[in-house]
Amino acid sequence: MFNECIKLSNGVTSPQLALGTWLIDDGIVANAVRSAIEIGYRHIDTAQAYENERGVGEGVRTCGVARDQIFVTSKVAAEHKDYKSAAEGIDETLRKTGLDYLDMMIIHSPQPWMEVNQSEDRYTEGNREAWRALEDAYKAGKLRAIGVSNFLKCDIDSLWETAEIKPMVNQVLCHISNTPLDLIEYCQSKGIVMEAYSPVAHGEAMKIPAINDMAKKYGVTVPQLCIRYDIQLGMIVLPKTANPEHMKANADVDFEISDEDMEILKRVETIKDYGAHSFFPVFGGKL
Repeated sequence: MFNECIKLSNGVTSPQLALGTWLIDDGIVANAVRSAIEIGYRHIDTAQAYENERGVGEGVRTCGVARDQIFVTSKVAAEHKDYKSAAEGIDETLRKTGLDYLDMMIIHSPQPWMEVNQSEDRYTEGNREAWRALEDAYKAGKLRAIGVSNFLKCDIDSLWETAEIKPMVNQVLCHISNTPLDLIEYCQSKGIVMEAYSPVAHGEAMKIPAINDMAKKYGVTVPQLCIRYDIQLGMIVLPKTANPEHMKANADVDFEISDEDMEILKRVETIKDYGAHSFFPVFGGKL
């Protein structure tokens, strides 16, 4: 799986399987990154909001693999809705990671986190300003690719109107029982590569009988089935773990879900409650 890559619209290639680092503390994330890279991962995903960029950078810099062989993504904080704060944030991420460049930087959310699901304001102008900061950093060679996260069709359209450089990815919540098929199709039609975070639904997929039954049919674990499902949707997939054994298992997805079973999985009843993580899947089934 580690050799599978997806080409972005600007020609840059991204490994299709990535290590997500949400909720991995800065003090231990460097070890997690080094373990992942030793296992074979070549794509690491972090964010300003995760407060572990320093550790991720340390892991990348000390892993023993050449920097140009590792794809590092971070995200502009959702609260940065003006050019100055977004531009300063990008530079701060480079300083914290100790890296000369990032392979990709994306806007974390069209709305500040405190307003997600609470406001109709889509921050059109703020996102355009944050995007302009990403464009300038891209032109300056600080970033090899730029994109967005959690953007709906309306957010994509409003950004598209003024963007000099079009978004290359859109990272969204996507898993069995919550698959934004219309958004995936729309973005892919515009040349935007889709990325799937929380492919195992924050662990909630483990509790769904239909998913468990399908995993047994293929002789795989529920996480493996979920990761393979997103891969077959043509997405970059970002399972999160600090456990090396889980990292290995998450990459052991060299099997094929049949077209018929993919259609069944697309229709699994939508999860309505993510428990302790109910806030984080920012748009739920509305994508």
